[in-house]
Amino acid sequence: MKFETLMLHGLFIACLAVCGLILGSMLTTTPDSLQLTTHGSIAAILLAAPTSCALPADGVVCPPAGG
Repeated sequence: MKFETLMLHGLFIACLAVCGLILGSMLTTTPDSLQLTTHGSIAAILLAAPTSCALPADGVVCPPAGG
């Protein structure tokens, strides 16, 4: 019984550590959109913009360029 309890405690601590690392990573990561606005470069923003149309006003998705 003592071995099983020790294993469950170890698993709980390991899961808690992994969840803590994931939460810390989510809280400290800076999104790309925020990084683009802090640099203030219009060229960087235009380079990151998609070159194809996203969605026209009528709601029909754009056909592929190849055909």
